[in-house]
Amino acid sequence: MHASIPAFTRELALAAGQLIVQERNGHTSLQTSFKDGVELVTHADVKADEFICDAIRKAYPGHRILAEESAPDMRDLSSFEGSLWIIDPIDGTVNYAHGHYQSAVSIAYAENGRVHCGVVCNPFVNETFHAVLGQGAWLNDQPIRVGAQTQLSRAIVATGFPYIKGDMTPLVRRLAAVLEQCADIRRLGAASLDICWVAMGRLDAYYENLSVWDFAAAQLIAREAGARYGHFKPVPEGISEEFHHQNILVANEALYPLMHELLNRADAQV
Repeated sequence: MHASIPAFTRELALAAGQLIVQERNGHTSLQTSFKDGVELVTHADVKADEFICDAIRKAYPGHRILAEESAPDMRDLSSFEGSLWIIDPIDGTVNYAHGHYQSAVSIAYAENGRVHCGVVCNPFVNETFHAVLGQGAWLNDQPIRVGAQTQLSRAIVATGFPYIKGDMTPLVRRLAAVLEQCADIRRLGAASLDICWVAMGRLDAYYENLSVWDFAAAQLIAREAGARYGHFKPVPEGISEEFHHQNILVANEALYPLMHELLNRADAQV
């Protein structure tokens, strides 16, 4: 990884963060549409996507970009060799469109199938999480560390739910198990921030199915903060654990196996 990339990534996320704040707080109302008829998109998502992609193309013209709002090419992601940027211009668009503060810009840089740098910026509360592979994780200028909770009964757990409402039975079973066995549950609406909150101890665990742009940066931040990041179901053969988007589980080393068992036990119910 080129030495300039971490600083560039952080500066770009901060600039994009200011852009989405201005778009929401400006005098013009947000223009909204629904991708595939179900997923909310605002004009600010598209504008921030274009801003980030243009900056990357100018600075690193040979790099590939995977961005949520610009027709991403998901082919061969697990075996991709070379430099790849994975972008979510606004994670938590529904929150964003409704005036909530739990939204973020997420930018990850990967080389040869491994994330080397990640930034998750929530400009509404002036919090920027960032990490570089092997160098730790930070919130603004302070190092962060995963929480030390060891008891499920004391754990605050976060999750989310899909836009497309198919068979919700497994999700409801997992939710019931967590509510019965853990202290409480949160549904905050921005997966990248949920994972970062586990990384710095505001949450004790998190599980969900996601898209790669939701977690690419945050999973590095969590790992670098000492969290265990993985999956509570087997990862399909030939798919990189780094980019597998289903059955994601994040917690500290003590809670991870307990959450893993709890979620699988819930799935085994008939």
